[in-house]
Amino acid sequence: MTASGVVVIGIGNEFRRDDGAGPAAVERLRGRVPDHVRLVVSEGEPADLLEAWTGAGLAIVVDAVGGAGSPGRLHRLVAVGGAVPGLDAAGADASTHGLGLGTAVGLSRALGRMPAALVVHAVEGCDFGHGRGLSPAVGAAIDDLAAAVLADVGGPS
Repeated sequence: MTASGVVVIGIGNEFRRDDGAGPAAVERLRGRVPDHVRLVVSEGEPADLLEAWTGAGLAIVVDAVGGAGSPGRLHRLVAVGGAVPGLDAAGADASTHGLGLGTAVGLSRALGRMPAALVVHAVEGCDFGHGRGLSPAVGAAIDDLAAAVLADVGGPS
């Protein structure tokens, strides 16, 4: 299968405060990305991620990470040789999803279904409790997060 196209996957749950950062960033991107870019929202289940990025030339994952200590701080991680620094195949990463991105990467590598390129854009969160609405620091970072994704897909900022 030839890898083509771009998929941006916003991971998260809008009913878990800062965990909704991925979907919020995808919402900011609607109408701003080139036609070849597909926007997807996922709760981070490994099978859903694998299905969303299989065959993609570039997959960009947007997610919130917890426990880092600098709410609103942005990170950009690039897969190298099918591995993403900071993630391992067992899923023991900083994501707020139990079996999530790390597991999906490991499974995709094992099945030969990794996208040609994988970039992770993450924002540090501080409130993952029940409820809607991002913390002030994460909410203030969403425009910059969306702009970072646009820079990777070649869209207007």
